[in-house]
Order: sequence, then structure tokens, then C-alpha cells
Amino acid sequence: MRRYIYKAKEQGTGKIIKGTIQAESERTAGKLLVDRGYVPDSIREEGGGIADKLNKVTAKDRINFTRQFATLVGAGLPISQGLRTVAEQTSNKAMQSVIEEILANVEAGRSLSDAFEKHPDIFNKVYLSLIRAGEVSGTLDNSLKRIADQEEKDERMLGKIKSAMTMPLITLFVIVVVFIYMMIEVVPHVESLYDDLGEELPALTAALVAIKDFIMSMWWLVLIIIGVIVVGVGQFLKTKQGIHMSATIKLNVPLFNGLFRILYNSRFARISQILLATGVAVLDTMEIAGEATANVVVQESVQKAADEVSGGKTLSVALKDKDYIEPLVYQMAAIGEQSGKMDEMLGKAAQVFEDELDEKIATISAMIEPLMMVMLAIVAGLLVGGVLFPIYSLVNSIG
Repeated sequence: MRRYIYKAKEQGTGKIIKGTIQAESERTAGKLLVDRGYVPDSIREEGGGIADKLNKVTAKDRINFTRQFATLVGAGLPISQGLRTVAEQTSNKAMQSVIEEILANVEAGRSLSDAFEKHPDIFNKVYLSLIRAGEVSGTLDNSLKRIADQEEKDERMLGKIKSAMTMPLITLFVIVVVFIYMMIEVVPHVESLYDDLGEELPALTAALVAIKDFIMSMWWLVLIIIGVIVVGVGQFLKTKQGIHMSATIKLNVPLFNGLFRILYNSRFARISQILLATGVAVLDTMEIAGEATANVVVQESVQKAADEVSGGKTLSVALKDKDYIEPLVYQMAAIGEQSGKMDEMLGKAAQVFEDELDEKIATISAMIEPLMMVMLAIVAGLLVGGVLFPIYSLVNSIG
């Protein structure tokens, strides 16, 4: 579908309306506007400029749309009217374009889930499954609210993890910048001072001079090597082997392995709870929740458990002893099987993981800061030992 910018008058009031609309052609766009109660004044196809390409749909845009749409549907508005209202209130052009395309598909007679399914890069399997379940059960507004709640939790949790990593990265950047500056600006003066006096450089200073000479003479080679490594690693991580290796490292790297294991188990338990509560079948729930963990290694473990469930085993038994599946998950699943409240028990497990995740993030943040200080102290020690002490010793020997 194409995107058109229009200017039209509202029938009855004569109010001028400006906006965008998705349609197969300019003529179809005009017909859609007439059906909505507008008298088209001008319609032109929107250009695909750089600004439009940079204007992407963010998680926040998706959450805001979902929350607003859920409120309107819950208030009793027809789906098409709800979509139209949200589209008019959306400031992000990319998100507005997606909503208008969904609206066009719904008005063409397609189901809401089918309309959402045309945008898999924005709406994942969890989202689509909950929309489909809400349509079937007549609880679309509740499904939408569950989606928004879960995505907000994910965003908050990822935000906490990013915040915990921000300060160490800034500190590391400052260390690198200071080191490079000292190598380029300070060390050469120390070298020239020793040369002028005919003195032999101390071992540490000589090592720093060698590093400086390499940086000054071979900087282009260093940049090429760094570029090749970055591009090569980036391309490798897009391959099947690279994705699997990255997922395995996250689960086993020291300091962070506990954090990621809890994060993935939390996602699996929470998504399973939401899907089961809306009536999604257990096997479908396992497939979708496993994929929602966003870690292929954990997903493989969940898939093995799903194969055992399809073979007749209970969920708790199938999940037991699977790699990277925490004991609390299958323990709470076993209680859920006995009580008939599987979704509720998995929700409680998710809450425990989420609370533990908060503690882990705080602990890791507290541990990283001293490590950064140690690194800073080491670099400062090298610079002091290689720059200040030689100057001090030289002054003393002259005196």
C-alpha cells in the first residue's frame, strides 16, 4: 500500500482536516476519505525522504498505541473508529502509517489479527496471539491491556540493565581518551627531554614511547584492523552459528550469567502466564513464550520440553532438568497442575524472578564501579610511573 497526504473538509461542519492515509491508489484514498465523511480537497503521494526513513517505530510508540487502542475498545468504540482515532493522535509518522494500513485492512474485511500480522517487524508472535485470542473470546480490550502491561515491564527492565551499564561504558571511554591523549601529547615531550639531555629512558617510559610510535606511524592500520574486526564480528553474529554463540555467552559469561538466566526465565514465565490466561493452548504457549525469551539456547530447551509435552508428559515434568530452565519454573508449574491455576502460578514465578532481577542489577552495578576504579587506577599508575616519575628523577639528578 502507498501513503498519501490529504487535505479535506468534514461533511456538515466544513472543518478542514489534514493528515495521511494508506491506500492502493489515489482514487482508493479518495473513496476511503468519502466513506469516513470527508470531502477531499487535495491528495498526493507522500515522498520517501531521509527523515521518513529515520522515523522508526519504537517500543514506546507501540506501547502508547496499544494502551490507547485498548482504552477506546474497552469504552465500546468500533474497532475501525478506535484505530482511526488513535492514528489521528499519533505523532510518530511511521507508527501512524502502520495504524492506517491496519485500518485499511480492517475496513477491507480482514480480521484485526490478520491486519496486525502484516507487520511482523513491529508486532511479534506474542502480540499477535493475544490479539487473536482476544478476538475469539470477545475480550480484546483485556488482551491489549495485558500486552501493554507486559511490554512496559520489559522496557523498564531493559532500561534498568542499560542504566547499570551506562556509567562503566562512560568511564571506560574516558580512560581510553585520556590514555590516547597522554600518548600523543605528553609522552613525546618526555622523550625529547631525555634525548636533549642524553639520558636513557626508564623501561616503563620506553614502553610507552614504543606504543606512542606505533600509534603515530600505524594509526591507519589500527583503524583498518578495528574496522575489519567490528564488521566481521557484526556479520558473524548475524549467522546461525553467531547467534547461537552469542546466546550461549550471555548465559555463561561470569558476572552476567545469573542476570541473563533470570531475565529469560522471567520472560518465559510471564509470557506463558499471559497466553494461558487468554486461552492459548499449552503447546502454542510454549512455542511463543520460548521465542519471546529472545535467546535461541533457552528456546531450544523449551522446544525440547514442548516435544515431550506433545508426547504425553506434563509441563512440569517436561521442563525439569532442561538446560537454563530455573527449578522455580517447573516447581510452580507442578503446583499449577495440581491446583488448576497454571497461569497464576507461573505469574508468581515471574514476579519472583523480576524481584530477583532488580537485586541482581543493583548488585552488578555495585560490583562494576569498583572494577572501573581499579582500571582507572592502573592506567593512572602507568602514566604516573611512565611520565611523572621519570621527569621527577631527571630533575633530581640534574639538581
